[in-house]
Amino acid sequence: MRVLHTFPHALGAPGIGWTAWNQVDSLVRAGHEVHVVAASIARPVIGAASVTTSLSQGALRVPHRAIGRDRAFAWHDAVARHRLDRTPVDVVHLWPLAPGLTARAARDAGIPALREAPNTHTERAWRAVAHEVGSLGIRPDRTAHSPDAAHLRMEQEEWDAATGILAPSAAVADSFVAEGFAPERVFRHRYGYRPSGRRARVRSDRPGPLRAVYVGLGEPRKGLHHALAAWRASSASTDGSFTIVGRLLPAYSAAIADLLDHPSVRVVGFSREVEAALAAADVVLLPTVEEGSALVTYEAQAMGCVPLVSTAAGAVVDDGVHGLLHEPGDVATLTSQLDLLATDRGELARLSAAALAHAPELTWDAAAEQLVAAYRAAIETEGVRHADPR
Repeated sequence: MRVLHTFPHALGAPGIGWTAWNQVDSLVRAGHEVHVVAASIARPVIGAASVTTSLSQGALRVPHRAIGRDRAFAWHDAVARHRLDRTPVDVVHLWPLAPGLTARAARDAGIPALREAPNTHTERAWRAVAHEVGSLGIRPDRTAHSPDAAHLRMEQEEWDAATGILAPSAAVADSFVAEGFAPERVFRHRYGYRPSGRRARVRSDRPGPLRAVYVGLGEPRKGLHHALAAWRASSASTDGSFTIVGRLLPAYSAAIADLLDHPSVRVVGFSREVEAALAAADVVLLPTVEEGSALVTYEAQAMGCVPLVSTAAGAVVDDGVHGLLHEPGDVATLTSQLDLLATDRGELARLSAAALAHAPELTWDAAAEQLVAAYRAAIETEGVRHADPR
C-alpha cells in the first residue's frame, strides 16, 4: 500500500502527535510505502519512503502562532498537495485541520482521501461539553474543544472534500452518522498501545484495598468529577486509594475542590510514567462524556489494569469480560462497579486476567491491519464513484 500521511502538527509529540506517529511507524514496519508530510518531526520515523516538513527546516521550527494558526494549516495543506502531485499513492490519510486542497486534489485524481476523526463530530462534542460545563456551573477554561466557528468551517471543508472519515470507535462513527454523514462514508479502524519491557501481572484475588487511577487531562469532558463522586460514594474509598495522574485545568480544579478533598484521593499532576501508574493500580476510571478512543484504555489492559469506563471512551472492551462499562454521567452504576470490585477480589482477578489476555489484539501493529482494511474499503468506494460519476 502506498500512503500519503499528512499531519499538520509535530509528528511524535504527546497527544495526537503520538497517535499519528504510531500509525505511520506501524504501517512502515508492516512493509507499506509511507510518505509523511508533517508540520515538524518530534520523533523520526525510521523507514518512511519520504518525509516533508511544512513548518520546519532542520532544527528550526516555526510555531503555528507565529504566522497564525489558520494560515499555518492552509500552508501545510498546500505543501501536502504539492507532495501529492509528485508522488504516486493509493490513499491519502489526513489529520485535522486543513482547508481541503489535498483532499480535493486526491479525489479529482481518483485517489481516496480519508480524514482522521480523533474525536466525535465537532458540533456534537461541543454540545456534550457545554452540557457538562453547564451542569458544573463554571466558566470554562479554553481548550481545543471550545467552540470556534472558523475551526468548524475548516473542518466542514475537509469533511466535504474527503472520501470519508476514519472513525476509531463506535462512538465516533455513530456521531458522524447522527450528524448526517452517509454510513458508507464512515470507515472504522482503531488505535492501540505500544508494548514495552515492563512485566504485567494479573491482580490478586486476595482481600485488600482497591487501588484506582485516573489518567488524562482534568477537564469537564473527561468526567473526572463523575469518577470522584462515584469513588466518594463507594465502599472502596474507605480503605482504598484513588490517584489522579494529569494536569487539572484551573477553573475545573476549583469547581471540584470539594470532591478532591478526601484522604483517599491523591493528585500527582502530569507524568510521563503512565505505564507505571497503570501497573500500580487495580482499575482505571474514565467516565468521559466525549472522546474518540482513549489510548489509556488500551494501555491499561496491557498492564492487567481493569477499565471502568464510559461507553463514550471508545474502549475496545467487552462489558463484563475485559472491563466494566457505564453510560456517560451514570455515577450510580460506576459506584456499584467500584463496590463490586472492592468486595469481590475474585471478580477483579477474573477481569484483570481477561484484559491482559486481550492485550495482544490491541497493539499498534494489530491496529495497522485494521487501518489498511479501511484504506482498501475506501479504495473500492472511490473506484465505484469514478466508474459511475452519477
